[in-house]
Amino acid sequence: MAKVYVFLANGFEEVEALIPIDVLRRGGVDVVTVSIMGNSKTVTAAHNVQIVADAVMAECNFCDADLLFLPGGMPGASNLYEHEGVRQAVLSQVQAGKKIAAICAAPAVVLAQLGALDGKKATCYPGFEKLFTKAHYTADLVTIDGNITTAEGPAAAFPLAYELLSQLVSKETSDKIAEGMRFKHLMA
Repeated sequence: MAKVYVFLANGFEEVEALIPIDVLRRGGVDVVTVSIMGNSKTVTAAHNVQIVADAVMAECNFCDADLLFLPGGMPGASNLYEHEGVRQAVLSQVQAGKKIAAICAAPAVVLAQLGALDGKKATCYPGFEKLFTKAHYTADLVTIDGNITTAEGPAAAFPLAYELLSQLVSKETSDKIAEGMRFKHLMA
């Protein structure tokens, strides 16, 4: 079973985190939500929704991660970038050639500033692409370049989630979940 860690920081965009978490869990992926807020598992999202994470950073060893996922939102993405443990985990994942996904501001604020997008195609929330000094901005809903998948913003949460499920489990499973959630009907 594939394992995904989702980093949650105060100010994260609810939709961008919870839709991928939900879709991946429906597809049988082991998803662990990780609070980066010290010893508190409670994280306050951008619109004052409080989420209780599965774990805090100190409880996790990310070497078993098939994918690290960074939701966007502000100041959530900045809070992720400012956290030394998140930066180390992302850089270790990149060096190992393992999968990373980020959405909205996170591709630019975290991945681009860490050099993880150097020479790669990526997307992000419009306006943040100015941080893509060494990346190629696509402006697409979802962009895949090697082991890194990026998405534009809240509206891309479902397409991103189904793409990640395809990568981690199978296209068939992703299509089945998308059909059951009526996403395919929405896009018809």
